[in-house]
Amino acid sequence: MSRLLSSVSLLAVMALAPIAVSSIAAAADDKLVELSKSDENWVMPGKNYDSNNYSELKQINKSNVKNLRVSWTFSTGLLNGHEGAPLVVDGKMYIHTSFPNYTFALGLDDPGHILWQDKPKQNPAARAVACCDLVNRGLAYYPGDGKSPALILKTQLDGHVVALNAQTGETVWKVENSDIKVGSTLTIAPYVVKDKVIVGSSGAELGVRGYLTAYDVKTGAQVWRAYATGPDKDLLLADDFNVKNAHYGQKGLGTATWEGDAWKIGGGTNWGWYAYDPGTNMIYFGTGNPAPWNETMRPGDNKWTMTIFGRDADTGEAHFGYQKTPHDEWDYAGVNVMMLSEQKDKDGKMRKLLTHPDRNGIVYTLDRTDGSLVSANKIDDTVNVFKSVDLKTGTPVRDPEYGTRMDHLAKDICPSAMGYHNQGHDSYDPKREAFFMGINHICMDWEPFMLPYRAGQFFVGATLNMYPGPKGDRQNYEGLGQIKSYNAITGKFNWEKMERFAVWGGTTATAGDLVLYGTLDGYIKARDSDNGDLLWKFKLPSGAIGYPITYTHKGDQYVAINYGVGGWPGVGLVFDLQDPTAGLGAVGAFKKLANYTQMGGGVVVFSLNGKGPYDDPNVGEFVSK
Repeated sequence: MSRLLSSVSLLAVMALAPIAVSSIAAAADDKLVELSKSDENWVMPGKNYDSNNYSELKQINKSNVKNLRVSWTFSTGLLNGHEGAPLVVDGKMYIHTSFPNYTFALGLDDPGHILWQDKPKQNPAARAVACCDLVNRGLAYYPGDGKSPALILKTQLDGHVVALNAQTGETVWKVENSDIKVGSTLTIAPYVVKDKVIVGSSGAELGVRGYLTAYDVKTGAQVWRAYATGPDKDLLLADDFNVKNAHYGQKGLGTATWEGDAWKIGGGTNWGWYAYDPGTNMIYFGTGNPAPWNETMRPGDNKWTMTIFGRDADTGEAHFGYQKTPHDEWDYAGVNVMMLSEQKDKDGKMRKLLTHPDRNGIVYTLDRTDGSLVSANKIDDTVNVFKSVDLKTGTPVRDPEYGTRMDHLAKDICPSAMGYHNQGHDSYDPKREAFFMGINHICMDWEPFMLPYRAGQFFVGATLNMYPGPKGDRQNYEGLGQIKSYNAITGKFNWEKMERFAVWGGTTATAGDLVLYGTLDGYIKARDSDNGDLLWKFKLPSGAIGYPITYTHKGDQYVAINYGVGGWPGVGLVFDLQDPTAGLGAVGAFKKLANYTQMGGGVVVFSLNGKGPYDDPNVGEFVSK
């Protein structure tokens, strides 16, 4: 039964039985943790709460990966970009799509039979306010608690969050999170922690004020909401906010670092990825760019946009916030993946770490207990907007030559607004202590202009031309991407390889000494974790902008990946745009993409020698009574 819910406080309910509520929430949390450790499942974006996209599986390894073949496929029937990855839970695969955000459940024994499908009716006006194609980054799973059923959680472009019964596909609840009339949409994958589902927001390019919301996963009732800008009470700053790093800034700055009421239309949406540490009980995520892009129109540091937050999962209170790019001038939205690890620092001290490759061309590692900065290194030596990051203050040292002030055409800015890293979900191999990162190698020219704010209309104020970075082929518009192996403690890269186009979707690492990823021109590739050597690739029906997953079923290991070119780099191809400055500069950068792939949408599943459910040709056949 569908229920459209508004904000409802749970305080009265929780006061009646706090111990019982807490224990039930913890039990669900424990079950998700156990499922995430299982080889048979891929139950959340990032594989586990460390969000490291790492699998202990090694049946497929660097010695036999050349024998990967297609096991089975599934077409979603939709085009546009298919970001993220499917979920696999208890013998079922759950698949999401681009707008209008269909969801399919397939049984792994006979995936040709759709168990259930959800095809929501949405307001088509949502398409007009979507920033960068009609993408969606995935689903979340709640295992149930004995009283409430297991759920699949999804977001819709029109701003709704929906809970579906995982067994039947029936709608359990539905709530409006975002208002498309002001340009606020949803593209993010929801994130389940304990008895809550965490959801961000999109729309900074339209002046949307960003926020993060926690809903009761069983009812859809709003538990808390934390904004990125504005008064402290809206920001939900804890009493100990940045107490260990007062130089980051503390209270009152969500308004004081803005001119007048500009914070009300100041952006800071979060549409990327989350991580969670049960030990600290903190959710980790990044807020996006300030609005508008034209920096002249919003003097000040514009806190707390462009910030890595650590927030209490139960209350939403922020214990720390580190702003990576104060007063952003380049649209370096800081929403990228957060990967958790435990490693010894340079002094030999074991630390609980968070590593985040940012759009601004810097890969940051923080102590996730208090936000202290451990390292900040350039993703590539061609980054020129910053000379370095001061580790004592956390402040980037700008090169004024690449600023974007009014009445000035800034040229050869590296990275471009797409960043040297964007929405791709990357991986961490704990055995090697190596992060495998998919990189955009793209630079730009930037010319700002003034414009008024109008609700529901684009609020950018800049014209961009993009092209390959210095290591690419600028004459032929190729060499727009890289794949790299990085050590966060030493700051050194173990290896790096160039790609024809940006590695947009991210990477997955396995104990089989493999790094797996998809490419915009439509390949899934496997490289040797130790040296980056290319061991295998397969041409998909369309470009890949999501990351692979791997799981076992009946003792056999499988690899699955979404296909469906699109997203920001694919807007020219998807919408048939020709002006090189269209698509916020993406059309020019990727003008050669259509020579290598076309639109599609679906999932391809691989196994060694193509072993799969239809080895027995009678599986799925009609049998007369």
